[in-house]
Amino acid sequence: MDNLAYIDDRNIKIKTELIDGKIFMMSPRPRVEHATVCTNIASEFRSYLKGKTCRAFCDGVDVFLDENNRFVPDTMIVCNPDIIKHDGIHGAPDLVVEVLSKTTAKNDRSKKKYTYAKYGVKEYWIVDIWSKSVEVYYNQDSWFILDNIYYYLTDEEIAENNNMSDNDIDKIKEYTDSIKVSICDNLIVKLKDIFEYI
Repeated sequence: MDNLAYIDDRNIKIKTELIDGKIFMMSPRPRVEHATVCTNIASEFRSYLKGKTCRAFCDGVDVFLDENNRFVPDTMIVCNPDIIKHDGIHGAPDLVVEVLSKTTAKNDRSKKKYTYAKYGVKEYWIVDIWSKSVEVYYNQDSWFILDNIYYYLTDEEIAENNNMSDNDIDKIKEYTDSIKVSICDNLIVKLKDIFEYI
């Protein structure tokens, strides 16, 4: 019980994370949309990484950053095989994806984000299923800098967006159909694949 980061909570029905030494309960049953987006992203990562050194992991794998911080990212890519252990990842993944939920959004955008940056995560995605957007951050000197916010728009939304007048400039969304993953040479993830079935 001395080291809370290494408590074996596999028999507890509610998953936990350790953030700055405090235990936070995680939702035991994520919404279908949340699980769908996590699976979609992990599938894209896994398909590209097959046969390569880097590996993709989906929800449920612990990341041990230090004795006060044990996180469970929704999806991640790990390129250093030495930090992959039987009980989780012991060190910083190269890329972390957090899919927002109402109960975790504050920590995903603040404490966890800053801690991931401090420990050397190179790329951080925050996925919002309500706005169908992906915020992509790159690590610069242990601090995440927003590279871009990518919005998924249907064909109808693209047409509506393109037909807005200059009076609606604050409602117009810049959009692209894909995200280039910075840590991989040729990995491009399409927004329609991330938000498929959403």
